This record gives sequence, C-alpha cells and structure tokens, in this order.
Amino acid sequence: MKAYIVTRIGENRGTPRIWFEGNRVARSGFVPGTHYSVATEKGRLTLKVCDDGTRIVSIRRRGEHELPIIDLNSHDISKAFAGIEVVRVILRENEIHILPLATELKCQEREARVKSRVAAGQPIRVGSLSHGGGVLSHAIHAGFVKAGVPVELAFANDIRDDLLEHASRANEAWSDSTISLSAPMQDLAMDRWAMQRLPQVDVLECGIPCSGASSSGRAKRHLSAAEAHPEVGHLIHAFLSIVEQTNPSIVLVENVPNYASTGSAWILRNQLRDLGYTVSETEVRGSEWGALEDRKRFVLLGVSKGLSLTLDSLVPPMTAAGCINDILDPITEDDPRWSTMPGLKAKQERDMAAGKGFRMQIMTGIESKIPTITKGISKNRSTDPKIQHPTQGDLLRVPTPAEHARCKLVPETLIAGLCATTAHELLGQSIVTAPFKALGELMAQCFRDAAATIELSQAA
Repeated sequence: MKAYIVTRIGENRGTPRIWFEGNRVARSGFVPGTHYSVATEKGRLTLKVCDDGTRIVSIRRRGEHELPIIDLNSHDISKAFAGIEVVRVILRENEIHILPLATELKCQEREARVKSRVAAGQPIRVGSLSHGGGVLSHAIHAGFVKAGVPVELAFANDIRDDLLEHASRANEAWSDSTISLSAPMQDLAMDRWAMQRLPQVDVLECGIPCSGASSSGRAKRHLSAAEAHPEVGHLIHAFLSIVEQTNPSIVLVENVPNYASTGSAWILRNQLRDLGYTVSETEVRGSEWGALEDRKRFVLLGVSKGLSLTLDSLVPPMTAAGCINDILDPITEDDPRWSTMPGLKAKQERDMAAGKGFRMQIMTGIESKIPTITKGISKNRSTDPKIQHPTQGDLLRVPTPAEHARCKLVPETLIAGLCATTAHELLGQSIVTAPFKALGELMAQCFRDAAATIELSQAA
C-alpha cells in the first residue's frame, strides 16, 4: 500500500464526484498524462494504469510543481456507492481501489447477519463481559424468550472463575456451546489469538466495573477521576476493542449513574457513533419497575444505524412493589442471626457526635423500598440496611441472600448453592432485572422488524 485516504463523495453539476491529487498519486504510478481504466461494481471502483485506458491523469500546476489529479465525475459513483457519503481510497502500485469505509462494511455485515438469523429461525447470539453470575444475561435472555425469539449465550467473560463456573451450572442463559472466558477483560482484549476466535454476536452486553465511578469508590481511593482507578479505570479501551472484534448489532452498557459524566462514557458515546451506532441513554430505577430495592442504573444502548430502537421505548410499568415483609424468609424470633449490634450502634453515636452523616438504615418491614444492598453486606457494615426484629426493636439482622435476590427481582436459582458471602457479592454487583428483561423484549422486536424487511424485499 502506497497511501490511504478517507474522502467525501462530492457533487459537480448534479453528478457525484470523487477527486484527489498530489505526490501520493504519482508514487502509485498515476503520473500526469498516464492512461488508466475504471472498473465499476457494487461497493468498489478500481482504477488501473494501462496503455489502452480511456481516462487520463490530469495535471495541476502549483508554483513550480506539477500535481497529478484523479477526478471522477460520473453516475458510476452512485451505482457503486448508493447511500454512502464517505469512502476510503487505497493507493497501490499502478492500482487505486475506492471502497466504502471499513466501518460502513462492518455495519452492513452485522445488520445482514442478524436479519438472516431471525429470518431463518436461528438463535440471536449474545456476548457478555463482566458477566459475574450472569444476572444481566439472564434478564435479556428471558426477554427474548418471552418475545418468542430464540437466543443463546455465545460467550461470557469475567475475572472471577468461581462465578463463571457457578453461572455455567445455575444460569439457564448458558448452554453447552457457551464459551467461558475466565480472564481480566484487558488481557482478553490484548490476546490476538483469543480475539480472532471470538464468535460474531448480535448483542454485546456489559456492566463495566463501577469501582472508579461510584461515589464510595472515588472517596475511598481519593480519585480525581473514575479513570484513575488502577484496576478498572482503563477498561473502556478493552471493552471497545471487543466491540470492534465481535461486531454486534446492539451494544448494551449498564453502570452507576455517576458513570454518565465520566471520560470513559464520552469515549464510549463518541466511538460507538463513529462505528455506525445510534446511541441513546436513560436511567432506570428499581422502584419504578416493581422492585423493593430502588437501585438506580445508567443505561447506554448503541444500535446499528440501520436498525430502529432507542431507550425512549423502555417505559416503566410503575408496578407496585408491595412491602419488605412480603419477601422476608420465615426466620424464627429466637434465631441466632438476631443481634443488638452494639458495635455499630456505638459507631453511629460517634458519627453523630462528630457531625458525620452516616446512619444505620433499619427496616421494620412495612417499608415499600429498601436502600441499595451492596456486594459487601455480609461484612455487616454500618450503612447497609438491617432488618428489625418483629417484637424486640433492639435486635437486628442482615438480609439473607434470598431476601436480597427478591428485592432485586433476581431469580433465586441464580444463587442456589452459594455461600452467603459469595451470593451477596454476586447480587450486589448486579441489577434490578425487570427493566432489562423488558429491554430484551424490545431488542427481540427490533430484530424481528429488521428481518421482515428481507421478506418484503423478496416479495417485491
């Protein structure tokens, strides 16, 4: 390759025009006065130096320099690049190839792939990063199943091998063909051998680790920016590398609300736009989707530009959640898990005396909401919610993993067999499932509508 140019298709007197000039043209053998031919096919123009060519390289004088000019002004351009505004020009020895942008070709490929899969009744393929126990994958899977569109989990990646192993047994989104990728996301993204063997997917979803973006994470490490987190602040690069490799038609990212204002989020928005995706965003709240835990999550959706779906379609049903008493396990009043928690109460007194805002969050059971339950609730930290004894108000306990799951509307099967600590970690890093199940249904309908265009064109 001698040179690479990205240029816009212009217009001259109502006819499409592509032109370029300079030493790079001459170095490819197209010097002024040279004859060349033009071959036209869909998606490509090929120029070749040849003695019997019907076109001649023009010349422009600029001072003492003579510059060769290639000037194509023909309706052949429309035939080759219908609907395309920008092309790439690849200059080789005695040849020039004019093609759509690589991003445009990838856009066409992924949309054609998902349309043909749905039309043929083949399952939609989903890839999952930062999978954890697969709560997000399970919700999306359930949405597709409810919509009647077959779906399969093509691969799942997480840094924790124990959670992947558990998900492979407990999560119905998994199948025997699901590829388990137990590795840091950044190591996977930089492994060319592994990346070349990742399957192309139709949906890629990820809850990018939020330790650097959450208020508590930034305060704990005194971070100046989310990207300053030494372990997860740089993962947007790995994520986008895997997006580019797997070329999904839909990209889904969820995170804490603070993530929306990070540098990583701006890189994500702008790079997805340049890759040919339409980006929409929203914030979902558990309380609006029938969950007791009013967890707030930032949601970003990138949809290939030829498909029709935005998060404006994700409308909460405003379902009533009931009260905390409705989801409590039948724990006896003399169960040893009840405690006065004197250490935490003493700490609360010290915090109040020092003017700090930390308070214990005690639930009597009649509340219709519960504060966010974190992954570290097993440590019984002072600000995690506690359940109050039904008759002895000074006794408290930590919610059980099953109660934690019910607060998030997570199927308890996803934590079956796990110890309490691991179950809470899995759940605390996950989502309230209802909005993402609804989003899975919307994705399924989007793909079904896209596949219908094939049938219409064939009928015509």
